[in-house]
Amino acid sequence: MIFGPQVCGSLAVDAGGGREWLVTDGLGGYASGTVSGLRTRREHALLTVSDHVGLVSLDLTVTLPSGTKVALGTHRWEAGATDPAGHRHLETFALVDGLPRWRWRIGDVVVERELAMRHGHHCLAVVDRVVSAPAPVGLAVAAMCTWRTTHSTRRAAHAPLTVEQVSGGAVIDRAYRLHGPGWQPAGLWHLGVRTGDDIEDLWHAGTFSRQVEAGGMCEISAWAGDLAAEPPAPSVVVAAERERAHRLITLAKTEGYAATLALAADRFIVRAADGPDVVSGYPGNGRYLADTMAAYEGLFLDTGRVDEGRELLIARTRAATRAMRVPAGPWLRHDALDAPLWLVHAVDRHVTRTGDGDLANRLAAPLGRLLRHHLGGTGPLTIDPADGLLRLSPATAPDVETPRAGKPVEINALWVNALAAMCDLLAETGRDDTEPRTRHTLAHASFRSRFPAPEGWLYDVVEGPAAIYPLGAGTHHDDPSLRPHQLLAWSLPHAPMRGHAANAVRAAGESLLTPLGLRTLAPAEYGYQPRQPAGLDIAHHQGTVWTWLIGPYADACVAAGLPVEGLLTGLDAHLSEAGLGSLGETAHGDAPHRAAGPPFSARSVAEVLRVKRRYE
Repeated sequence: MIFGPQVCGSLAVDAGGGREWLVTDGLGGYASGTVSGLRTRREHALLTVSDHVGLVSLDLTVTLPSGTKVALGTHRWEAGATDPAGHRHLETFALVDGLPRWRWRIGDVVVERELAMRHGHHCLAVVDRVVSAPAPVGLAVAAMCTWRTTHSTRRAAHAPLTVEQVSGGAVIDRAYRLHGPGWQPAGLWHLGVRTGDDIEDLWHAGTFSRQVEAGGMCEISAWAGDLAAEPPAPSVVVAAERERAHRLITLAKTEGYAATLALAADRFIVRAADGPDVVSGYPGNGRYLADTMAAYEGLFLDTGRVDEGRELLIARTRAATRAMRVPAGPWLRHDALDAPLWLVHAVDRHVTRTGDGDLANRLAAPLGRLLRHHLGGTGPLTIDPADGLLRLSPATAPDVETPRAGKPVEINALWVNALAAMCDLLAETGRDDTEPRTRHTLAHASFRSRFPAPEGWLYDVVEGPAAIYPLGAGTHHDDPSLRPHQLLAWSLPHAPMRGHAANAVRAAGESLLTPLGLRTLAPAEYGYQPRQPAGLDIAHHQGTVWTWLIGPYADACVAAGLPVEGLLTGLDAHLSEAGLGSLGETAHGDAPHRAAGPPFSARSVAEVLRVKRRYE
């Protein structure tokens, strides 16, 4: 993946200022930025450790054989000026084996920068190389620093950064260390640096420098953790990470776009204290059980990481059952309401695809306890004894972006699927529990009779309170809004609508499908919002495109006998449009469907990879 000067040299959002790169360390830390080098988010930095930003940039200045100094960094200031404007000298930006490479040309002098993060360590490796020059040139690299959370900014008026000079560099705020050649301390605030809508001040801690001939390098490391243990040379780290990328592609047994997605999937898989975990997206997203399990099949089973996946399922099931003992615990958050149902789905897919009966035997019982606790009558989700469907309490629903009180279609589709999956898991272990089988029979029949709407698709919510759905009559209202939630009723392995009402899937495709995923509301529906207004979350579920939904849509099409050829063409092209080599979370509902939200999304990557491996 390579871009020339017309993209690299522009700061526009549809050029070098909007295309973002990401490398990760496998522990939750990362480095990210734009092709142009301009920081457009407060999370853009070269060393982010968990949720703290450390090293912001390494600003390169080249001293030509003539003595002229050319700054290759790019910063935008509070008043709006861009200075220096090093992006104007960019000849190419390339993503090679998932790692970024910049190439600047200043006449007959060519300089390249490569960077990587050492997997399993909070460690950045940067290699600046003089590719060609008629005579030796000087490389000076200014370290611009801070230490703050990813959700904040730091100003000079705050407590000053502490800088301890050590061999080959410095330790910043006792949090991370810089190391490289020719270190000269500086100690100066650069005031009013703009990062998108935010303003911050950066501390120039010092400058690395070296006189280099063609073929020579200036190598710089930055790391957190054990500050006394110097990491391998940056060129060694870069080479090791390229080799690791090749191993991941070999493990995934794939090529082309699928290989790119297999590398992208690796960015989200991290090692936590109790085993593997998944970051839902970058920058700024956390780790959520529902997102992790919705992405599980694509991230682990379709990349050949079965053993890691098994370890994850065991660890997350253990953590979820521990959380049951916390009064009014995490299940009160709306983002966790469907998490146990997705967890059962992920375990079922693992056992089905790998034949791992031992895992079924190990997790069937705790998963059953988890479902009973989650739906036991004390939380926001309860089982209606009359029809066996799940009801969401009105006390919880107003806190979310769209009213979901009543019986939401996707939660009940997941419920029917989870009950059937539990029956299969128990059968795998040689046990036959009549409770999930009886519940599944009732809920399955109730779903088929209750959710079909006269419009030809499924109700989004049935039996919603009139106080939340004021257009309804009486005490309850069935919401016929055309939304993609209903696709789970066809796409899941034990989906309740398989073999029935294929016209609903066709209607979803006609009104919701875009090149980058599915809209959350049809444009003809009342309240449609194609893009998210500043400061408002409502558009996230009122018309915004969610990329990961292409997975349920593809499965639903196959289940309904509809074609899926060419479905991923736009998404294949999108790999070079926003989050490079990856896929973002959302896009605007209207054309040209500009990317929005986090540019690197685990669910999006996982579902597109899964669909690609299954149907292409």
